[in-house]
Amino acid sequence: MNLTDEAFLAHVAERLAGLSGVRAVTLGGSRAQGTHTAESDWDMAVYYRGAFDPEELRALGWEGEVFGLGEWGGGVFNGGAWLTIDGRRVDIHYRDLDAVEHELAQARAGRFRWEPLMFHLAGIPSYLVVAELAINRVLKGELPRPAYPEALRKAAPEAWLGRARATLQYALSNNAPRAQYTEVAGVVAGAAMQAAHAVLAARGEWVTNEKRLLERAGLRGVDGILAGMGRSPESLEAAVVEAQTLLLPPVPPPLSPPASLSPPASPPASA
Repeated sequence: MNLTDEAFLAHVAERLAGLSGVRAVTLGGSRAQGTHTAESDWDMAVYYRGAFDPEELRALGWEGEVFGLGEWGGGVFNGGAWLTIDGRRVDIHYRDLDAVEHELAQARAGRFRWEPLMFHLAGIPSYLVVAELAINRVLKGELPRPAYPEALRKAAPEAWLGRARATLQYALSNNAPRAQYTEVAGVVAGAAMQAAHAVLAARGEWVTNEKRLLERAGLRGVDGILAGMGRSPESLEAAVVEAQTLLLPPVPPPLSPPASLSPPASPPASA
């Protein structure tokens, strides 16, 4: 067909909006945020209510692979398709509106879950689908456009930092003393992503993937730590300690109890 970009979007959105149960269609990723290049793929999502049958998507006849519901892990990222349409690479994500609205309510209350997802070193937070509502471009239908919840901004940083602390401490206690170079490298990389999530959450900035997460958080310096790691237990331990210094805020010392809460002085001994 060789369509212009806007005509291409209109064509694909119209076809997706006609699938049973679909209430909205969005454009996401770098193309929704204006950070794309000519080689960037097209990330789109179908928001459905109730039943959604991926077979209907397959029946549209676009080249590529269509996955079933739940085949991408069964969490908030519950499936999708990798397609080629009009010569363009298109990823289509399935979004269950009931699940999305639940996660929106949870985020507004400062609650979220961690979920594993392929290609994501730190996994993803369940509020990723809320971030998509805030960032993505709606092509068909209507969707809420939430601001970053203040309760989430307070709760998420420490949750992510707790994971990063535990991750690095495990490497320091177990992997580094055994000279497990690969394990230490993997743990430091994962902790860097966890710490970056904490930085962005503290700023109230949405995250939808890890592609530019370290740059946005100002933690790209972890590359130098990984590049300089030696193979001995001592050098690996030093690398983990350096990562802790870069990625984790210092733990403040415990506060001294107020004078009014200090135990009373012992009475002087009788003469």
